[in-house]
This record gives sequence, C-alpha cells and structure tokens, in this order.
Amino acid sequence: MLVGAHESIAGGVANAVDRQLENGGNCGQIFTHSPQVWQDPSIDDTDAEAFRDRSQKHDVGPWVIHSSYLVNLCTPKDGLRAKSIDSMQKEIDAAAQLSIPYVNVHLGAHTGAGEQQGLDNAVSALDELTVPDGVTILIESDAGSGTKLGNKFDHLEYILEESTHELEVCLDTAHVFAAGYDLSTPAAVDTTFTQFDATVGLDNLACVHLNDSKHACGTNKDEHAHIGKGKIGESGMEAFINHSAIDPVPLVLETPSEDGKGFEWNINRVRDLANDPA
Repeated sequence: MLVGAHESIAGGVANAVDRQLENGGNCGQIFTHSPQVWQDPSIDDTDAEAFRDRSQKHDVGPWVIHSSYLVNLCTPKDGLRAKSIDSMQKEIDAAAQLSIPYVNVHLGAHTGAGEQQGLDNAVSALDELTVPDGVTILIESDAGSGTKLGNKFDHLEYILEESTHELEVCLDTAHVFAAGYDLSTPAAVDTTFTQFDATVGLDNLACVHLNDSKHACGTNKDEHAHIGKGKIGESGMEAFINHSAIDPVPLVLETPSEDGKGFEWNINRVRDLANDPA
C-alpha cells in the first residue's frame, strides 16, 4: 500500500526522502517553505536533482506539495487574491522542478462575501494559474470552521466542474469527520464514500490525508490525533483504510508527534490495520 507522512525539508528538499524512509513510508508530502509566511520556494537545481534521484532510487512517491496556509482562493480582497495566485503558481512551478505530480490547496474562506461568491472567486483564481503537464492541483476537503469552504462535498464538486483545469481532490479524514461526515463505523464509512462518489466522484480522489480527529463529528474543529486513538477510532480507521474506494490512493499522514508517538508509529499502525507487512 502507499502510505507515508508529511516530512520536513530542513537541510534540503532531498532530505525529505531520507526522513520518509526512516519512518517506513513510501509516499509523502512536503512544504517548500514555512507555510505560515509569504515566502517563495528556494530549491536549487542540484537539490532538486537529488530529490528526484533519491525518490526514484528508493521508489518513494507520489509526493505532494502542500501550499501555504496563507493562500485564500475564496477571498474577495484583491491584494490577498493576487498574493494567493502568485504563491500557488510558484508552488506549481516547484512541483514541475521536482517532478512532483500534485499541489494541494485549501479553498480558503469567503470572509463575508457569501458561499457562492467564495466558490466563484476560487474558480476564477484557479483558472489564472498555468499548470504544466505532469502537475495536478488537488482541492483539499476542509473542516469548515468560520466562513471556510470545502467542507461540503458539493463545494468540491462545483470547483471541479467549473474550473477549466483538470483538478482532483485530496480527502482529509479528520476534516471530513469534523465537517459532519461520519467515519467512526464501517457502515458510516460506506455511507460517506457513497455520498462522495455521488457528488465529487471517486475517480477524482487522488490523495488522502489520513488523520484521526481529537474532536467529535460535526464540530468543525480541526485537530489531528494518532490513527485509531481519536474520535474516528480504530473501527472507523480500519474500515476506511481497507475500503476498496481508496485502493490504490496514496495515504499521507499529518498526525501529531506526542505521547511518544510520531510518524513511524502511525505508519506502522496503518499497516497493522491494513494487514500490510511491507
């Protein structure tokens, strides 16, 4: 199975491959810079080549670039919109440089403009981007606090249908659960996948952020927990991990490092629940 974690690029982006291998992962995700500030990726050609070579040599991939947390595609503010588009374009260019197939982004918040206007703002912002062959933008499901969009499958469906780009979706289990789609039992997992397929379409699911949730279903609270140790729980996580809908979708962990458990523990936990020894 394809399972890995969001790894640091400290010391050079190629180091993310080594960290992934140390944690037992075979796919993963990175930030190209701190996600909390407006900053451009700074990856030289030598490091990019080393990243590509190590990934190929050790068969680690696919990788995903996660865009900055500051990006807001739904915003009605011209200045923030321009910064968001510029930031996304640079992430897309970095993905092409690194031969990374996916750039993941949250839609953002409409901040009072209204749900429909926010969605339309996101579509028009996305359509200003130049996306080269070999790179696909993933729209991530959101927990939906405040005026953030992407918490409803209908939102994701609308963006995919209206954009001129061939977009796909990253489903975050903690976000989906917080947004009100239950994943805590095998029956609930089946129901949620049925709802997803009827709107977004399972053929548009390219990646999963696999996280348990510290908060109950429908709370709109985004706080990740170790696999099987949160409110989704072991039964729900096991059902999700083994569901035919996500085979062979890459599973990327964004679980916390606490209680003596980190990415290695969580990757092993996923493999245990999947009965996958490799």
